[in-house]
Amino acid sequence: MSGDGSQPSDTMAERSELPTWIHEILLNANRWLVTAGLVAFVFVGLLIVAELSPVSLQALMDEKEPVHTLFQALTTALITGVTLVVTINSLVLSQELGAVEDQRKRLEGALEFRRNIEESIDAPISPPEPASFAQAIVAASADRATDFRQSVSDSHDEELIERVDDFVDNLTTHADSIRDELETAQFGTYDVVKAALDYNYSWKIFRARRIKNAHADSFTDEAREAYDELLESLKLFGLAREHFKTLYFQWELINLSRAMMYVAVPALVVTISMLLFFDADTVTGTVLGIDAVVWVVVAASTVAVTPFLLLIAFVLRIATMAKRTLAIGPFILRDSSRGEEIEWE
Repeated sequence: MSGDGSQPSDTMAERSELPTWIHEILLNANRWLVTAGLVAFVFVGLLIVAELSPVSLQALMDEKEPVHTLFQALTTALITGVTLVVTINSLVLSQELGAVEDQRKRLEGALEFRRNIEESIDAPISPPEPASFAQAIVAASADRATDFRQSVSDSHDEELIERVDDFVDNLTTHADSIRDELETAQFGTYDVVKAALDYNYSWKIFRARRIKNAHADSFTDEAREAYDELLESLKLFGLAREHFKTLYFQWELINLSRAMMYVAVPALVVTISMLLFFDADTVTGTVLGIDAVVWVVVAASTVAVTPFLLLIAFVLRIATMAKRTLAIGPFILRDSSRGEEIEWE
């Protein structure tokens, strides 16, 4: 077998093939700031198009009714969009509803998982907060890795000792940085999930299994026990991460539903007002060299599409997270050391 291959970076942003600024927008940036950026882009873009157009908006309005047609369509779309968001919210909440027996199974499953975690972290009770809970599992994986290194320290297989040292050094250093990230993280924000996604447990499981596969004959009973405990702690972290990710998706969808309600009502007021009360003949003059009627129509159009821009901002993060975490376990769905020669038998 060849070496362990190129070690991936310690953060998801560094492991991503996307430029850093795109990754920041997709995942790390505040969703309201992303929405504000999209609003500004639409507003400025429409103004530029209006200036570059060979026909003025005023001339078009003299021949037909583009503004009336536009806001009629936007009003319909807004009502349909709000209905869709309410439906999504209902689907999310429906997962929390059920018969007593179903709720009992959920509770028993959650308590059983906590008991497994408590055995792994050698604690009588696991932390109740997601950030502290994840911290405890990461710390346990670092402790188990150190135990694994100690269990092979007396081995006559020098290559095994060297590879385990390198593996454990990387794991413990990475674990320390993740614990620091989680120190001030609060669930409901992206920080907890971000730290969990940064801890690439799947690669660590892969490396540990390759070491075991290559040096199985050099493993003592103590080394096998330490290896099994390390692998178990990494598996439990994977389960915890998926659980937190699911909870975060539900949290974000509920936040999206509420935010859409906040912006949809003003948008509806604007679109209906433009249909009922807007008269282009009463809007005259220019502002900064642009017809005043253009400013009014562009501003109203931007307000009208704000709910959809908000939807885009939230879905971008959810979809990106889902794509980055499609696989659970030692599957790496990106380019990573594909040319390695691995002895599987």
